[in-house]
Amino acid sequence: MNRTERLNAILIQLQSKRIVKAQEIAMRFDISLRTVYRDIRSLEEAGVPIGAEAGVGYFLQENYHLPPVMFSNDEASALLFGEKLIEKMSDEKIKTDFCSALYKIKAVLKPAEKDYLEKLHEHISVYNFNNMGTRYQQLWLREIRDALVNRKVLRISYESKYTEEALCREVEPIGLCNYSSRWHLLAWCCLRKAYRDFRLDRITQLELTTLDFSNKKHLSVEEYMQANSQFSNSPNITIVVEQSRKKFLEDTKYWYGFLSETSEGVHSTMHFSNNELHGFALWLLNTGSHAQVIEPVELKEILLKWVHEAYAFYFKPTTPLP
Repeated sequence: MNRTERLNAILIQLQSKRIVKAQEIAMRFDISLRTVYRDIRSLEEAGVPIGAEAGVGYFLQENYHLPPVMFSNDEASALLFGEKLIEKMSDEKIKTDFCSALYKIKAVLKPAEKDYLEKLHEHISVYNFNNMGTRYQQLWLREIRDALVNRKVLRISYESKYTEEALCREVEPIGLCNYSSRWHLLAWCCLRKAYRDFRLDRITQLELTTLDFSNKKHLSVEEYMQANSQFSNSPNITIVVEQSRKKFLEDTKYWYGFLSETSEGVHSTMHFSNNELHGFALWLLNTGSHAQVIEPVELKEILLKWVHEAYAFYFKPTTPLP
């Protein structure tokens, strides 16, 4: 990107939000702060009315407007990929809002760019089998979005995996997070007096209240995830698997806290960090890797218990059918 292209991109970035920090511009274009200051001066000399707040950032004067933005093929294609992902990873309300915005964007594209997107559309698909149920038609994303911005309490009915009945509780949301192909609401639970992770497809009812919690200091999403991560840099699980069967673990080992591996002869010793031993045990059984657990003893006991229960169930005497 040459300097002229960068100046135009900075101008668009300044219009994208109320205040833009110099550090944001530097990180986006991988340039120094000194270069940012020079670029801002060049825009000002060209007649662009840029304001600045010491220690805060830059902003465009309210009476200044850029001409309509044009999109390149690469940018328009990126929007199409976003449309495909939104279609499978959000609820009906957000899909409707996104499609409406995308129509407006497509309206300003050049004819050649519109044809390009039309041809590409039928060749891109996203499959997310976790969201095929009716629960994913209503994930309350719009209401949670408003609660996060306005710092309002949410009143929810939630079905945890340990209970059949939905429990009503009030929560102070700190963020939305998507992992393992599911949306999660991270929030302070007023009932439990602790931070909790709520899967959106388990929320049966949600109400955006007028209760305000602006005066409270909560963890950020990043701080919450770090504090509640089941992984660390110190291994607590060691398994041994035959080289010929190691392939059954390769695709998913990083999801379960894989750290390192050493090979000797026909066997590989693999080290993991994962505090959710039941989930790890289930993964080992499902992979078909025939891995041998070296440590911890608790993991061995969980696996032995499940194997014995399965054996007893399938080999118990049965009454012949009449």
